[in-house]
Amino acid sequence: MAKITAPSVRAQKVRAGAEPLVMVTAYDAPGARIADEAGVDIVLVGDSLAMVVLGYDDTLQVTVDDMAHHTAAVARAKPRCLVVGDLPWMSYHVSLAETVRNAATLVRAGAQAVKLEGGRKRLESIAAIIDAEIPVMGHLGLTPQSLHAFGGFKVQGRERDAALELVDDAVALEEAGCFSIVLEGIPDEVARMVTDAVSVPTIGIGAGPHCDGQVLVFHDLLGIEDRITPKFVRRYGSIKADAVAAMADFATDVRNGRFPADAESYHLNDAQAEALGLYGAAAAERSA
Repeated sequence: MAKITAPSVRAQKVRAGAEPLVMVTAYDAPGARIADEAGVDIVLVGDSLAMVVLGYDDTLQVTVDDMAHHTAAVARAKPRCLVVGDLPWMSYHVSLAETVRNAATLVRAGAQAVKLEGGRKRLESIAAIIDAEIPVMGHLGLTPQSLHAFGGFKVQGRERDAALELVDDAVALEEAGCFSIVLEGIPDEVARMVTDAVSVPTIGIGAGPHCDGQVLVFHDLLGIEDRITPKFVRRYGSIKADAVAAMADFATDVRNGRFPADAESYHLNDAQAEALGLYGAAAAERSA
């Protein structure tokens, strides 16, 4: 099957008859292979890396170097799906030159597009990145890098003015050249307004069923992360519970002398054992 590209994603508008887009996060080569073999359209190397892989409390701690390291790991799997690298906090806030340089770092690591958060105030950054021939995915609504400005992880766009501002922001992002827009943590009715207002696909996370696609975090979807369960998450696996049970069985077998068994051990042949003066003992052990 053909490689998925930013232009092919841009054309995936449900109202034009396209199937909804499927996006998941991934942070390493095994995760990318799992997503690709499952038929996912887009892999986002998200700054959620900070929390679900690196152990931080929020996304603000992750760096461009962190993102490049994990983007490269995903890209080495050579997935068919589009690989999008998340620009972390403060990587596109200081200057346009630094913004483009950081986006290029992710592309050199293997990303085929980058994502950044924010509406109209990010238009210059978006234009500069696109001018460097790098496709840009937008991100509106609950933007986690604005955690402190929002006063926490709170649903956005509930009030009339805020909802209309989201629509205006989405239109501006499309006009600036974004090939798609993530909508996070907004009422489903507002997500529908935004989706209807733009001709590029919207991809929802906690934004209801009316977007042109959906995204979930790899660790949430598969039940690897089970400490927090946001309302919008549906778990399709229980990998952490299965892994804990499997590891507990391993520990029990080790402590009771059941692992490794003979079939899981390497042996000398008769000549090698005899050369070491172990022939009798080795033969006796095999016949026991």
